Amino acid sequence: MQNSYNLTFTSATRPFQMLLKCAGCVVFGLFLISCSSIPSARREITMSDETPQPIRYSMIFIIHGDGDYLYHDAGGQAHLADKAALAGAIEVAEQNRRAEVFIFHQKPRRHAWLFFPRHDGTCYHYREGRLLAKESYWRNRGKTRFQPEVELYSRYHQGASPPEAKLLLYFGHQIPEFGGAGYDASSPGRVFTIDDFAGGLKQIKSDSVKLDLIVLSTCYNGTPYTVAALAPYARYIIASPGNLHRSYFDLQRLENLDRELQDGDMAALAKNFARQAFDKLTEDIQTAVTVAVYDVDSVRGYLNSVGSAYEQTLTALSGKKPGSVEHLDCAEDPAYARPGMSEGVDIFYRPPRFGRLKNKQSHSGWGCWSLPRQSP
Repeated sequence: MQNSYNLTFTSATRPFQMLLKCAGCVVFGLFLISCSSIPSARREITMSDETPQPIRYSMIFIIHGDGDYLYHDAGGQAHLADKAALAGAIEVAEQNRRAEVFIFHQKPRRHAWLFFPRHDGTCYHYREGRLLAKESYWRNRGKTRFQPEVELYSRYHQGASPPEAKLLLYFGHQIPEFGGAGYDASSPGRVFTIDDFAGGLKQIKSDSVKLDLIVLSTCYNGTPYTVAALAPYARYIIASPGNLHRSYFDLQRLENLDRELQDGDMAALAKNFARQAFDKLTEDIQTAVTVAVYDVDSVRGYLNSVGSAYEQTLTALSGKKPGSVEHLDCAEDPAYARPGMSEGVDIFYRPPRFGRLKNKQSHSGWGCWSLPRQSP
C-alpha cells in the first residue's frame, strides 16, 4: 500500500511527465522538419494581382550585415550600419513612385532553440512605392554566392521594357581582391571576393545593357582592380579608395529620382550623390574622407596601363590577410603613378584632422596596396 507521500508525489509528477513527452514530440518534429523540408524561402506578404505600371527606374540594394557593423557617430551614439542602410533603402523605395526596388539584407546565421537554423537573408520587393513581397531565404543555397538573390530577383522582377535608369548599391565591409575567407562572420569558411561580386552582377544584369550606376559603400574599393572588374557591367561607379569607418554613403539624394534625373543626366546624379555623401561623412568623421566617381569609359586607358602591375601586387600578397596590408594613394607608388591618371575621376577628398597625412591636400582618386618593403 502506497503512503500519502508517494500518492502525492505521483499525482504531482504525472502532469510534468506528460509535459515533457509533449515537448519531446515537438522537438522531434522540429528536428525532422529541419532535416528534410525547410522551404528555401518564406513569403510574408502576398503578391499584388494588379497589372504593374511601366517603371522608369530600377534599383537593387545588397546590404551585408553578417559582420561587425557597430559604429558611433560624432555624438557618441551607437549605430548598426547595416540596419541604418536598410532603413535608408526602404525610405528610397517608398519615396520613388515610378521605381522597382529590390533590397537584399544578408544577415548573420542564427539558430532557434539553439539547434534549428533560421533564414539568414531577407528580400524586399517594392514597386511604385509599395511593398509587394518580403521573403526570408537561405544565403548558402546555391552554386554561386549570389544565386539565391538572383533567383529571387528573377522571380519577382516585373516589366518587359527596360527602365530608363538602373542602379545597384552594395553596403558592407571592403570586398576583398584576394583571399576572401571570413567575410561572413557566421560562416568563416565561405569565400567572397570582388570577382564573385562581378559574377553576381553578370547574373543579375542578364542582358547586354549596362547598369547606369554601381555604388560601393565600402572601404578601400576605389582601386584599379575593382573598377576594372566591374567595368563590363556599369557606366559609372562610385567608391572610396579610403576608409569609411563603417559609416555608409547617405541615400537622401536617391529619394526623388524624378527630380534628380529629370534631364536623364546620370553623370550629374552620380556627382551630386557623391558630393552629398562626402559632405555627410565629413560632418561625422575626423579621419580622411575620399569619395570618387569613375566614368568607366574615360578611365579605361589608365586601367589598361596599370593592370599588369596590379596583378603582380596581388600575386605577391597571396596568402596574406587583406586587413594586415596597408593602403596608399596610387599616385604615391611609381608602379601606378601616371600622367593624367585622374582623368575621368571626380574626387571629393578631405585629409585627416590628425596624423602623418593631415597635410596631404590632394588624392588621385585611386587606392593601391602598399607592399611590405624588402629587407636589403
